[in-house]
Amino acid sequence: MTEKKTHQQRMARKKEVIDARIASAKEERGVLILLKGNGKGKSSSALGTMARCAGHGKKSAVIQFIKGRRETGEYLFFRDHPLIDWHVMGHGFTWETQDKTQDITAAQQAWALAEKLLQDDRYEMLVFDEMAYMFKYKYLPLEPVIEALQNRPRNQHVMITGRVMPERLEAIADTISNIKDERHAFRQGVTAQAGIEF
Repeated sequence: MTEKKTHQQRMARKKEVIDARIASAKEERGVLILLKGNGKGKSSSALGTMARCAGHGKKSAVIQFIKGRRETGEYLFFRDHPLIDWHVMGHGFTWETQDKTQDITAAQQAWALAEKLLQDDRYEMLVFDEMAYMFKYKYLPLEPVIEALQNRPRNQHVMITGRVMPERLEAIADTISNIKDERHAFRQGVTAQAGIEF
């Protein structure tokens, strides 16, 4: 048997398996996606997915729980998009602010907005960027967040980013991606650069 024929047969078998999986997936609803891990690209992945939603005419919103900068490339790109509402709620990373009271107040304000968006069926995609840190630092209680996520509009998608996710949040997630850190230019002395890190 030729290599070409062997390849065709293998791909035909693979297609049968994939087609069967596609046929068995009948439920259509919003999904909860967690992007975690020490690697670079969690927020970029979430925002890329949001861009995909916007390409299909779906309304989205972003809440940044920690990042307090408005000059990031993604903010500058998306801020005037008619289908995307962008909310920079944080004041920066905790080691920059060095003010726990201010950070907790900012987290509570961000959550108050997030809770409203989780009740608004006009939004088909919500990105809660760096929200996982709010649980790690105990700036927000987890239970009200889980309850709001479970009671959101049926077709609303939510993506949450952050290095470490609480187990109870992972238990209700539909998709979890763990982005590993194998190497980072910063540790080799390369400065953070516009368009790459921000």
